[in-house]
This record gives sequence, C-alpha cells and structure tokens, in this order.
Amino acid sequence: MKSEDTVEVFVPLLDEGTPTLRGTQALPLGEGLYKVLLPVSNYDPEDEVWEFPPGSIVRCVETTSAITGKKILKANEMQRPDGTFVRTCGGT
Repeated sequence: MKSEDTVEVFVPLLDEGTPTLRGTQALPLGEGLYKVLLPVSNYDPEDEVWEFPPGSIVRCVETTSAITGKKILKANEMQRPDGTFVRTCGGT
C-alpha cells in the first residue's frame, strides 16, 4: 500500500477532560468507511485511549475542525464483526 492510498482521519480520544481528536492515517474502503491503520509514531496506549483503536473499520463524517476551521474526516462509528455499527462513549 502506498501512502497516497491513505487519507487522514481524526479519532476521538477518551478520558482527556475536553473533546480531543487525534489525526491518523486510514485506508478508504468506500461508502464512507475507512480502516484505521497503524497509529501515529508517538502513540502510547497507556497515555492515550483512542475511541476507535488501530485496525478498526469506522464510518466517518465530514466536519469542521474547531482549531483550524478546515474540513476534516472524523471517525464517528465503528463496525462490529457482524457488520452493524456502534458509537462508543465518545461518539457524537
């Protein structure tokens, strides 16, 4: 897989005290679905709890970043093994 095949998506972080998103790479699967790839290089699962962990298939929505004002893809739901989707605690 080439890096140009991936896109940046933003995954909500849990237990941060304020709404926080972490940008990471994902593979587009079509129909608004993406596979979250390996985490960013400084990922520490002891320090940062991703709502949708690396390897998850997520449905993303386009939203506007509160920080930059630019359009971003935010992971909103995760696909279960049975094909249904679920939002976990941080999904809004």
